[in-house]
Amino acid sequence: MTQSRQSQVSLSNTPYYHCISRCVRRAYLCGEDNYTKKSFEHRRQWVIERMHHLASIFSIDICAYAVMSNHYHLVLHVDEKLNDMLTNEEVCQRWCQLYSKPALVERWQNEQTYSVAENKMALTIINSWRGRLIDISWFMRCLNEFIARKANTEDECSGRFWEGRFKSQALLDEDALVTCMAYVDLNPIRAKMYDSLENSEYTSAYERIHGVAHIKDNPSTYRFNKKPLFCFTGDAVESRADNNAGGIAFSLLDYLELVDWSGRILREDKRGMIACSHPKLLNQLGLDETTWLTLASRFGKDYQGAVGSLEALASFAEHTGKCWIASKNQLRRQMH
Repeated sequence: MTQSRQSQVSLSNTPYYHCISRCVRRAYLCGEDNYTKKSFEHRRQWVIERMHHLASIFSIDICAYAVMSNHYHLVLHVDEKLNDMLTNEEVCQRWCQLYSKPALVERWQNEQTYSVAENKMALTIINSWRGRLIDISWFMRCLNEFIARKANTEDECSGRFWEGRFKSQALLDEDALVTCMAYVDLNPIRAKMYDSLENSEYTSAYERIHGVAHIKDNPSTYRFNKKPLFCFTGDAVESRADNNAGGIAFSLLDYLELVDWSGRILREDKRGMIACSHPKLLNQLGLDETTWLTLASRFGKDYQGAVGSLEALASFAEHTGKCWIASKNQLRRQMH
């Protein structure tokens, strides 16, 4: 049974969510379609550009992403604190980059409203926009609608491009977050599209390593200030307690080492190049190699809805009105 989005999102439990959108039928998002013999590789850049553009507007950060041939993965961080600090004028400026501005809001900005009721109505509209700026459903809608329209125009067709609603998965603690990010970054390597992390284009790991946003052909088309990927704070002096909303509380180098190590093992043709050293971050997560590799390769298949400790899952279920979270049984098997 399809679940409402409200039952899958609880910002009081976690600001981190894993989102997946998949193309319908034989529609191709990117890559080369063996059925039609057409190349849609250029569409990867559409997704990257639009994704970064939306991140610069919404109070939402991108932690990880991977753009595959007929689907993409995003790990998002919702920044409620930043959103609350935005002025009404800033909210207007952000939202109206995406949608037209009502005449009433225009008059309010120019101090040309005629009554208290008009002022109140204008502020009601702006407050609704403020809520949308931290709504992952609106973020994904603005991303998917844009890509669908461009793809349908290019294909000279109409109708659905995406396979229904996007799927979302709540990541309830740091271990779940890092494991999911690694799962996302390793997608092209598991699919044997690339043989190493540093060559795995159109992933967040590639962007973090090379410091680029994949704007290759025409950099002048990138007409906005690119918001950086959500940062790692493990190399900083500040403690975790001071960085709950400021970044991912691990070292970027440790994360890349762990993902690279995992990718070399998951790629059968790279087994001779497995690093002998045990990744430092694996010790911090408290996982053995077998459990980690199972999680990194099957995270999106074995866990649904929400991922975290049993205590975090119980709290999430309470806040979303659920009696049970499907991930509990799988988590118990991992713990034992």
